Amino acid sequence: MTVRFFSSSRGLEASTDRLSSELARLSTPNELLAELEAEIRARTGATYAIACNSGTDALIALLIASGIGPGDEVIVPAYSFFASASCIVHAGATPVFVDVDPKTYAATPETIEGAITARTKGVLLVHLFHTMADIESVADLCDRRRLLLLEDSAEAIGMRRGGRHAGLFGLGGALSFFPTKTWGGLGDGGAVLTDDPGIAERVQAVFRGEHAPSWVSRMDALQAAVLLARAERLDREIVHRAHLAERYSDRLRLLPGINTPHPPVHGPGDTSVWYVYLIEFDRRDELVEWLAVSGVETEVYYPKVIPDQPCFRGHLDVDLPIARRAASRAIGLPLYADMTEHEIDIVCDAIERFIDKEINS
Repeated sequence: MTVRFFSSSRGLEASTDRLSSELARLSTPNELLAELEAEIRARTGATYAIACNSGTDALIALLIASGIGPGDEVIVPAYSFFASASCIVHAGATPVFVDVDPKTYAATPETIEGAITARTKGVLLVHLFHTMADIESVADLCDRRRLLLLEDSAEAIGMRRGGRHAGLFGLGGALSFFPTKTWGGLGDGGAVLTDDPGIAERVQAVFRGEHAPSWVSRMDALQAAVLLARAERLDREIVHRAHLAERYSDRLRLLPGINTPHPPVHGPGDTSVWYVYLIEFDRRDELVEWLAVSGVETEVYYPKVIPDQPCFRGHLDVDLPIARRAASRAIGLPLYADMTEHEIDIVCDAIERFIDKEINS
């Protein structure tokens, strides 16, 4: 039996009636997009939600709408998806990379403050995997140093701190609806979240092509229909993901050499969402190969820190011990909404066999 890294069905079989209803309205795409934006606002509490073609486009538009451009520096974590930095370049600014916290994999107030220069215009904080960054402390730092705070909350649908949704602590945030995401479509899609009317107006202008260099970013109505169909199951899926993550941790936390995710500490109004279940292991590549032979698909997050990518190489000489350690050790295990406990056990059994082999060899 093969355990895939994510399910292409995404639970749509259980939502076929709702999907058929939404697809029947494809002749009115504006209505579908408006309904999806209303659903996003209701789920996040954002005053404005502007749907677009991808999470990457959402980040670029948010940066431009915030007034970030040529001559500006934006601080961003070195350990993240490539778009967290490439969007800064697309906006005409310069990314400045910093190290991350070993528990949340997010930039910290300390690493951010050490990278501030006279050209620093803002901070793009990224919420990764299953929990939010230390957003309150970073927000306080940005207020004190008069920096713009933007959030790459592409993975963070449903994550809250003190009742406030990720993406709404600074000027705005970005969501992604890529198929692997917690709330995923059948293809690319994204949205900008903001409570600022000026930001919302400028983001919409960017998406209409009213910025130079201009491009138009519009979510396909088919993706809006799929996301609306999946919305009715999203809360249950988030609960199921948490149950699966707990089962992973119960099975793996005592295995020698396996570092399981740090459980988030919840205060009033705090929620975490298990988008990715990430472990660390010194012989990561060997374990990946073993699992592949055992029929278990995995994903490496991320094989290189962003400044080691060819287009950024030599861009900044900075010490990144935690980010580089994670890049060499981290592996994402299968986790998706219609995964079963039996499949979790297949993955864990394969990991246990690998550890036993290593111990006895």
